[in-house]
Amino acid sequence: MTQTTTENRLAQPLSLIGKIMLGIIGEAGAMCIFLFQGILHVFSSLGIFSKTVKELYFIGVKSITVIGLIGIFTGMVIGLQTYYALSKFGSEGFLGAAVALSLVRELGPVLTAIMLTGRAGSSMTAEIGVMRISEQIDALELMDINPMSYLVSPKILASLISFPILTALFDLIGIFGGYLTGVALLGGNSGVYFHRVHTSLSWEDISVGFEKSLVFAVLVCTVCCFQGYFTHFRKDGKGPEGVSQATTTAVVMSCVMVLVSDYIMTSLLF
Repeated sequence: MTQTTTENRLAQPLSLIGKIMLGIIGEAGAMCIFLFQGILHVFSSLGIFSKTVKELYFIGVKSITVIGLIGIFTGMVIGLQTYYALSKFGSEGFLGAAVALSLVRELGPVLTAIMLTGRAGSSMTAEIGVMRISEQIDALELMDINPMSYLVSPKILASLISFPILTALFDLIGIFGGYLTGVALLGGNSGVYFHRVHTSLSWEDISVGFEKSLVFAVLVCTVCCFQGYFTHFRKDGKGPEGVSQATTTAVVMSCVMVLVSDYIMTSLLF
């Protein structure tokens, strides 16, 4: 009897870990199927163009201000800190290269994705979640309108277009922010700064940033739409509380997945 009890106690942590891993794998599989269905309806839906334009305005155009603001201050901070670090070695002339590479390869795609998660991704989850708990999605199905093609596919397509463009905007404004602190404020050479930016960046660096932004677009849109679409299955809350919990989960999960995927892609693409 004692041996059986001891074995059960030893097996409990393993059982808990197994349940957690099965839950993660199950949810990841459900998200992959959800993404596949959303992409499939991008090519099968005839009325997706007008909805995509609307989502482009919401995800892309309305995010320009916040992306520009974060971009310029990020560039200014990088320029300031990098200038002081390089000045200790007499290498202030490499400021442009350091700012450009750090923004284009890493900070640009990552910070753009995180900011869009907070601004647009949370709204996607809340919008679809409210439609789910108010039975509007069920009403779409009764009217023979596919909810995936009506709600999810335009958001996926708009995200794939918006994320790379906003990432490029973030990079450009960030490089200008580095110029403000490194050249205009601290007295660096303007010509050397932009020469280093031009010579240090290659198409490979730029393409890496765009590839990351496309992956982040798929991840953020899939996670946020998935959490909203299946709000009614949540165990930690029903109704409006379920929508708030789904929105919080979507933002946190999206940010974590952006950072994890960024590390994986960086290790593979270097």
